[in-house]
Amino acid sequence: MDERSALGMLADTVGAAGDDAAVIDRLVVTTDMLHEQTDFPAGTTRYTAGWRAVGASLSDVAAMGAEATAAVAAYGAPTFDDDEVRAFVDGAGDVCETTGARYVGGDLDSHDEFTVASTAVGRTDSPVYRSGAAPGDAVYVTGTLGRTGAAIRAFERGDAERGNDLFRFEPRVATGRAVAPVATAMMDSSDGLARSLHQLAAASDCGISISWDRLPVDASVDAVAEDDTDRRELAAFFGEDFELVFTAPPSALDGVDLPTPVSRIGDVTESGVVADGDPLPDRGYTH
Repeated sequence: MDERSALGMLADTVGAAGDDAAVIDRLVVTTDMLHEQTDFPAGTTRYTAGWRAVGASLSDVAAMGAEATAAVAAYGAPTFDDDEVRAFVDGAGDVCETTGARYVGGDLDSHDEFTVASTAVGRTDSPVYRSGAAPGDAVYVTGTLGRTGAAIRAFERGDAERGNDLFRFEPRVATGRAVAPVATAMMDSSDGLARSLHQLAAASDCGISISWDRLPVDASVDAVAEDDTDRRELAAFFGEDFELVFTAPPSALDGVDLPTPVSRIGDVTESGVVADGDPLPDRGYTH
């Protein structure tokens, strides 16, 4: 059983689960776990690890259209190096600062593999769930796609500086807040754009049609992609980009002050998830 199957099994047991974060009395709560073997390639600095781990949880807060307030992280490692721990906390604090949240602490524990469990909290009076999209809505994505895939390629070729730079993404909390009043459904793209579209369509009981040439592919992808097929792979299926995918009426963003560029990539339909009319595989990042 993989992560997706396990989460599906638990959906009926844990009633507040199923979206990017749980919402209880205006409080938004989410947690994530990242491991060295699957999430931090060789060359990832502890500063980047702190930024990325806490940023992943802040991205879930963003996907609910909430204000981010605070984050904590549990740090597990075989040994505790003074410089590494300080660098991790600096990274965690700096990514919080980009969203207006505070890094307020955590825990340390011995572990045979470097592992981080992070939790972020936020607040909202009107959370945006995955389940509100309807035919006629437009489909949007924030920022650009494929940074993480390009980062992995950089780490693989020994360019750790470039890999770390691409790994430090900005959680889209401000943009999530800006579009929340008009968005009908929203989630982040941590599992990849294609899988996110399938998840959003399933939650909203609708279909989605996108166009390949509308995807905002990051310039870093063009520098490493072998061909057009590889370019699409990195942008749509690789995952871990932490952009927001959301739906809204086509004219709803007119006049909205957007902190981050937003691209319209398609439309909500009655059924099916397609790209240029062909079925879009339900494939993406799997833990």
